[in-house]
Amino acid sequence: MVGGGEAKSDISFAGTFASSAFAACFAEICTIPLDTAKVRLQLQKKAVAGDVTSLPKYKGLLGTVGTIAKEEGLASLWKGIVPGLHRQCLFGGLRIGLYEPVKTFYVGKDHVGDVPLSKKILAGLTTGALGIAIANPTDLVKVRLQAEGKLAPGVPRRYSGALNAYSTIVRQEGVTALWTGLGPNVARNAIINAAELASYDQVKQTILKIPGFTDNIVTHLLSGLGAGFVAVCIGSPVDVVKSRMMGDSTYKNTLDCFVKTLKNDGPLAFYKGFIPNFGRLGSWNVIMFLTLEQAKKFVRSVESS
Repeated sequence: MVGGGEAKSDISFAGTFASSAFAACFAEICTIPLDTAKVRLQLQKKAVAGDVTSLPKYKGLLGTVGTIAKEEGLASLWKGIVPGLHRQCLFGGLRIGLYEPVKTFYVGKDHVGDVPLSKKILAGLTTGALGIAIANPTDLVKVRLQAEGKLAPGVPRRYSGALNAYSTIVRQEGVTALWTGLGPNVARNAIINAAELASYDQVKQTILKIPGFTDNIVTHLLSGLGAGFVAVCIGSPVDVVKSRMMGDSTYKNTLDCFVKTLKNDGPLAFYKGFIPNFGRLGSWNVIMFLTLEQAKKFVRSVESS
């Protein structure tokens, strides 16, 4: 299981995959309003000096959530939930489900004792990159749907829903367009996955060595918060580049997006939406890992009966 330092999983891969996908989907449903706010803040360009019309529309996490709810309705905060769930079933199931087998591969099946942090990070990088390479189209559609704000009267929406978005993108831009932003997305998700899983693993392993702590909800809560904070600190810059590339097709490539963002908006732009990002990833990790641990207990009892 994730955490505790074991190299081997005590439940089947199918059970781990199902638990991971379920936990990731549940966390997605709970936290996607914060993700929508984060995407809007990241896509918001810097105001031009003296131009009142270009003043920032969204300010802060709660302000952004409030603005979206007021202008577009509460349901708009869950824009992108369908491709978001597609993404979590694929990406969440693969990155978390493969983590233990890949970690075992890197340390060797006969390894005894705590797994080195370097091997945990390597396993997280591997499964994060592999998972998102498969799930990139779901991420692209999710960002496109989230990025679309309130439209002027009579202006039609680009996409009527998730399935329409997939087909429209393929028809208008080609199949390969579904893998737009793959470079920064692989980088982001490999890095964040390693940060989340390795830090959760490491924090939990450390906490369990402290007298009085056991493998319970308090330990899972603290480990999840630690994993979320580490993931945001490390992954925020590449997350901003990923969101901008997926939301705006005018960028030529990852480097072009990075340079233009740095030139036009300054270095702090790479930490735009940091608080909603931490609110999102921190709460996502807590909910996901708490759910995952309980789901695995259930699967373990079913498989052992």
